[in-house]
Parts: sequence; C-alpha cells; structure tokens
Amino acid sequence: MKILAIHADRFRFTPLQKGEFHEEYYGGSKEVQDVLVLFTCIEDQDEVYSERELAKVYSDEVESILSKMGAKINRILIYPYAHLSNSLASLSFSMKVFPELETEMKNRGYEVIRAPFGWYKSFEISCKGHALSEFFRDVSPAKISERMKKGKKERREVNKEFRIIFNGEVFDISEFDLKGDFEKLVKSELKEKEEEERKEEKKREPPHVKLIREKEIAWYEETSDVGHLKWFPKGKLMRDLIYDYVLSIIPEAYPVETPIMYDLGLKEIREHADKFGERQYRFKAGKREVMLRFAACFGQFMLIRDTFLNWKDLPLRIYEYSTYSFRFEQRGEVVGLKRLRAFTMPDMHTICRDMDQAREEFLRQVKLCLRVEKDLNLDFQVVLRVTSDFLKENMEFISKISREIRRPILLEILEKRTHYWDCKIDFAQIDSLGRPIEDSTVQIDVESGERFGIRFQDESGEMRVPIILHFSPTGSVERAICSMMERVWKLKEEKKLLPTLPTWISPIQVRVIPVSEKHLEKAIEIAERISENNIRVDVDDRNETLSKRMRDSQREWIPYVVVIGDREIESNTLSVSIRRESEINKLKKERMSLNDLISKIKLEVSNFPFRRSYVPLRVSERFSFS
Repeated sequence: MKILAIHADRFRFTPLQKGEFHEEYYGGSKEVQDVLVLFTCIEDQDEVYSERELAKVYSDEVESILSKMGAKINRILIYPYAHLSNSLASLSFSMKVFPELETEMKNRGYEVIRAPFGWYKSFEISCKGHALSEFFRDVSPAKISERMKKGKKERREVNKEFRIIFNGEVFDISEFDLKGDFEKLVKSELKEKEEEERKEEKKREPPHVKLIREKEIAWYEETSDVGHLKWFPKGKLMRDLIYDYVLSIIPEAYPVETPIMYDLGLKEIREHADKFGERQYRFKAGKREVMLRFAACFGQFMLIRDTFLNWKDLPLRIYEYSTYSFRFEQRGEVVGLKRLRAFTMPDMHTICRDMDQAREEFLRQVKLCLRVEKDLNLDFQVVLRVTSDFLKENMEFISKISREIRRPILLEILEKRTHYWDCKIDFAQIDSLGRPIEDSTVQIDVESGERFGIRFQDESGEMRVPIILHFSPTGSVERAICSMMERVWKLKEEKKLLPTLPTWISPIQVRVIPVSEKHLEKAIEIAERISENNIRVDVDDRNETLSKRMRDSQREWIPYVVVIGDREIESNTLSVSIRRESEINKLKKERMSLNDLISKIKLEVSNFPFRRSYVPLRVSERFSFS
C-alpha cells in the first residue's frame, strides 16, 4: 500500500470515463478547499490482509502524517491512484478496500471525500507549498503485520476480570485456595509467571516431543513447511481410533466433508477469517485470494446455508473430521504435537433455534467433554469465558455448568465480545512443564448465523437467524495424543507410576514373549487366540535375550506382557505383567489363564472402538521407522 499525501489549498477532480472494472458514481466534478489529498494505491502484497485491517493501518498512517504536518486538518480526500506502484492488487480487491478506508476515517471523526474507483479522471491541485506539505509513505507488509499484532494485543487487552466458580458459587481469586494444576492454569491465564520462569520454560522441550519419535508415532517432515508431520503406522492407528471414538460419542450428527480452501473475496469468509488475524495460510490462486481453513466452520456454514431449515429440524448437528486444517503459527511456537501448522480436528456445529436450545445443547456437549477426559485418562482444568452481558442474563446456566463439572473453574468475564462467541468453555490438560494444552471446547456463536446468511423457518413461517454452537470433543487429534502422553509422563514424575496409555488406544495391547525358540510355537498359538478376540497382539520372536525383550516391551508402553516358558506350558497358565498397575522398577505380575486375560482386556476396552494392528504379528518381521 502506498500513499502520497499533499496538503492543498484547492483540489478539483472530474470523472471522465468508466474503466472496465468500476464502481457506480453519479456525482460529477468536485472541488474541495483546504484539504489533505491522499493519492492511494493498494498493492498485490496487501491482499493477504482484510479490507478492515488495511483500513485501520491506512488510517493510522494518515494520522501519523497529520501529526507530523502539525496543521489542524479535518478534511481529507482519498484519491485512487494506480501510478504509485507497478505491483497492483486485483481490481476487485482494491474496489472493496477504498470504501473501508473512507468508513474508517469517518469513524475517526474526519470529513472524508472519496474519488470514485475505476474511472479515468482529470484533476487540478494547488499545493500549499509549506515545508511539510508533502509526504510519501510505503506501507510494507511488515508494517501492516506489526499493526495487526498491535491490534490483536489490544483486542486481547479488552477489559476483563477473573473469578473462580465452584459448585455454583463465585469467588474472588484471592479468596480461593489454589492448588496443583488448577493453580498453574490460573497463573498461565493471568500471566502471573515471572519473566525468568517463562524464559526457562521456552528453553525446555515438553517430554512428548522426544516420546513421539522414540515410540514411532510421528515426526516432523523436513521437506514440508514447519509444523507439518509424517505419521508412522502406530501413530496412524491412534489417529484412526480417535476418529472412530469421536464418531461413536457425538449425538445424532450428520457426518459431512467440506473443502480445505476458501475464497477471501467473499465478505462472509473474510470477516470470519479476520477473527484469527495473521494466523492463516493465505495465497493467490489465479486472480483470487484464497485461504486454507483453520476449522470446518466455513464449509459447514456454506453447506447449511444452501439448505432449507425448518424449526422442526433443530437442533441440527453437522460433524466433520477435518483432515486437515491449518494455522500459520509462528515458527518459534511450533512444538511437537501441541502446536502445529497442519492438524486434524473433529469439528461439530449445532444449529439452534434460540438461546434456550443452545444452552441445552451446550450442557450436553460439556458432558461429552467430561466423558472424553475419562476415556482418554486426562485431568482437565477448565476455563469458562463469557461476556459480562451474557453472564448477567445467564447466571443460573453458568452455575448449572459449574455444578455439572464439580471442580473449580476459572471464570473469565469480558467487558464486550471480541470474537463471534458470547460463551466459551475450554478444557485443558496441564503438561509436564506446567503449561495448558487446550483440548475440548464448546462455544455459543451469536454472529455467524447472520454473517453467513443462515436462516430457518419458525412455527409462524417467519425466517429467523439461528444460534450456532461450535464443538470439538477432543480438540485437535494431535493435541489429544499430546495430552495423553504428557499426562502419563507427569504421573511417572509425580507418583512414580509407569507411563501407560489407555489400553483401547495402545497400538499393541498385548505382547507375547517366548523364553526360547522351543516356546515360539505355543506363543504364536496364544497370540492367535488373543487376536481372534479383537485384541491387538504381537509376538517378540527376535533372537534377543529375554531381559532385552522385556525392556523393549516396557519402552513401548505395552499394557500387557505375557511370558511363555516351560512352566506356562505345563501349568496352562500365563505370567502376565500389567503395566497400568505397576510402579517404576516394580512390575505388577499376575498368573492367570488365557481366558481370564482375554476377559480382563475385553472388559477394559468394551466401550471403545477396535482396529486391527497396522504392523506384522511377529516383531522380527517388523520394519523400524526410527
């Protein structure tokens, strides 16, 4: 974006002829006295930003120029002037920007005249000629990004206050006895950590980063962009199981699949995208500016908008396992599975007829978040974020949520709405470094129905705008796996328990280890019996010592390890190591029959999805991705 500013005694322009791409204009010639004329062009590099963002940066620059001139100028004239650059933005984009520039300057109290876009015009100018009457500004992308970051910080710093709500009762934070992970969450949200503590945390790597490579789950793909992963068979199996799991728990939702790329030339797409500022992949596709989705909102909203909704259809739930979604996180913030640029997120939207129905659905989805916590063996800390108006009107509802969750909740009260939601609940696992990993979330969206033109017909035949819930039961799949690994590592550090993933999601659930070659046939027979019962099993038939193979099974966090030797064959019983009941340096071993082992595992995983192993039965035949 470039600006040539001239303080003029007089400026006159006359539209002569329409260009191929123009806005309608019927005003004829205009002459203005004592005015700051702003010859302005929008460049192609500006198209990654929204019209509104550019208008704010532009207005800041103009006010900076006015300040340097020192003159009291309240009248400005915005004049589209392509000759300031050789790299112009598309005509369609530029034509949308100039009205935004006018609106923003008017909102700041200036008298604004704007010459029409897309017309050939003549002009006459009489420059005042004082020492500071002319300025040129080249507003680079870096400068725009800096202004956006400042604006984002200002939005974050909207007046807000924090309370704690527990069992329906609200407390000042100073009145509450903060403990454990909840205290860490509160400190993180209130940014109360000391600067040195934050710097030290940034230097340390969360344990799961090393673990995902060591366990052959996933790793960075160096030939792709930062924060894009490759998944090995074990990690792929875990992802697929989470897909099956989420599909099994979401209530009567219609599964859909929508595109990953959207046209920012559409007002509703751009406005919704702008809520996330610079954290997006934006680029040119031919003459169009497009973005990669950061959630499934765009496609699902468009899908719903194109249907006819009746009040009897509501609540309507649309679900998508969005592989992939994208957020252009800062390079230094990308770490492990916690923060990525490409991720998969189960994403459901519920179309509700009114706030009563939205509250009912919200509470149902909060209960599902609590189920996810239990099923993934997590320990969620909870933040409930509301606008002050929503809190005043829905205090009983907020208390009901608190009583349902049955633990202290950090209550963030915003003076005004800064995004599209009035109420949002976030469930976070605290990692081994004391930092929150945001997982499950539910949000009450009061803007998108109007923005995307979604309507439903009520009982009287009137078309109305619905309220929309956003719901991700696990958050991103990557963060769900991250949370599970960080949680069990914390238990190892704090309670000296062996880190163990839930059995249903463990890539191998049982390992059978023959003591020697002569026990291999029996080991394979037992493994095949176990496999017939939909339990993932393998046989470590490698030519290694028994102690080495036992250590490897522990390194792989296998929940059940069965050793087959002479005694087991003669007694027809099994020696079973049970990982989740063990402590560090003290394995819990138990003798049981094969049928008892199968029954024990089947009971443990009975309410969870099952997929067969993605690796060969025999460990000796397995390819190593490490």
